[in-house]
Amino acid sequence: MAHTYTNLLTHFIFSTKDRVPTLEPDLKERLFPYLGGIIRQLQGVALLINGPTDHVHILASLPAKLAPSEIIGKVKSNSTGWVHKEFVKLSTFSWQVGYSAFSVSHSRKQAVLDYIANQEEHHRKISFKEELIAFLTKHEIEYDEQYLWE
Repeated sequence: MAHTYTNLLTHFIFSTKDRVPTLEPDLKERLFPYLGGIIRQLQGVALLINGPTDHVHILASLPAKLAPSEIIGKVKSNSTGWVHKEFVKLSTFSWQVGYSAFSVSHSRKQAVLDYIANQEEHHRKISFKEELIAFLTKHEIEYDEQYLWE
């Protein structure tokens, strides 16, 4: 095949280490575009990035040549270094070790964008733990709660 055509929409969710509420507005204002820039450098497109103070949601269109684990690994490691450099007071900032990723069909794209856009309001009603467990359950992903928060 001369060309490869894909539409690999992925909804990523990952938190700050130990869910420390570090993502204050002044950090998010600069960090979220930076995360999008990393994805763009990897030939992906960040459609929307948002989240409350302790975790991030990203809806991205991914390139066919990279695995989601490679992309999110680079996003997390590069952004951690950037935060340490740009926000000296956050020298202990880091992301959790793991992440969650869910495939999104084109027909559900707008619903996921709306969901990500309304994170602040959403988390007035439900905790991150409740949200993540609901996602895992909805997508029939087995998990051991003992290891969910490492």
